[in-house]
Amino acid sequence: MEEIRRIAYETVLRACGFASLAIFCIMIGLSFLPRSAFQAGGFLSILMTLVLILKAWEARTKDHRRTELWLYLPKESRPPQASAQRTVSTVMRETYLLFALWTAKISIVMWSIALFLSLIGL
Repeated sequence: MEEIRRIAYETVLRACGFASLAIFCIMIGLSFLPRSAFQAGGFLSILMTLVLILKAWEARTKDHRRTELWLYLPKESRPPQASAQRTVSTVMRETYLLFALWTAKISIVMWSIALFLSLIGL
């Protein structure tokens, strides 16, 4: 079970890392307007949070054999077919929601920085 959680964490972390890289590049592109950069970062982070929540909702019904987790899981570590769907969907749902929580917190920080920059006149 721990190996399933580790692989789920790695797959979602990789996807969020690529999305975060894209958000960072957009923020760097707007770095001449700091408030706009943080507003864009906050908005895109909220968007990523919503996508993660949708993925968590979808994980309940998605066929476990079509997940990236299942492909990376060694055959000897795979749960029995009878419980595989429930196990994989539960672990993926928990992992997506954990990353959604972290992304929401990052978004709050970015919006707070944008608000602060707006209040000081930048």
